[in-house]
Amino acid sequence: MPDTSASPSSPSSPSSPSSPRSLPPLDPARHALREHVLRHSVKHGEFTLKSGATSTWFLDTKQTACRPDGVLLMADVALSLVPADATAIGGLTVGADPVAYAVAAIGATRGVSLKSFTVRKEAKDHGITGRIAGALAPGDRVVITEDTVTRGTSIMEAVEVVRAFGAEPVLITVIVDRGGTCGAMAEAAGVPFRPMLTAPDLGFGYGT
Repeated sequence: MPDTSASPSSPSSPSSPSSPRSLPPLDPARHALREHVLRHSVKHGEFTLKSGATSTWFLDTKQTACRPDGVLLMADVALSLVPADATAIGGLTVGADPVAYAVAAIGATRGVSLKSFTVRKEAKDHGITGRIAGALAPGDRVVITEDTVTRGTSIMEAVEVVRAFGAEPVLITVIVDRGGTCGAMAEAAGVPFRPMLTAPDLGFGYGT
């Protein structure tokens, strides 16, 4: 799961897109993705985050990653970030799953060949054992992904598991970087971090 869980007290419906004049300018693909996220994935109310902190907004990016129009917008941005030599995409279940599977599938229609996989929360002790499920192979050059990142712990856990498996993370990307701390963690781990959107792109401060 992504590390952005929250318990709503009295959430409102997803917000309508904000005026582009009030938000940072983005390229057309990111702008379109932002509009979808603001319409479908941002909710306002009183929320308790997984960390115990409270917030007046909640980000449920699966509302973008699991809608057909959102999938296409997400893939447009993600595929523009994927290194040419990447061979696989995946991350920690379940936050990474809709992103990885959709980007791999749409990439296949655009001449980009990416195998998809998931990192289990716990190692499986029967059948095909271990924490990797899917088409990942040792030596693959991997895009680590997730829907939303706040602290970065689940992303870095996926990096460690993929490296232990014998594959090499070459990029970390998420639909939205909410917390603003993952970049430093990724840099320390030697993996480039390029989020599709950030909290400030949506009109919010990091960590709010």
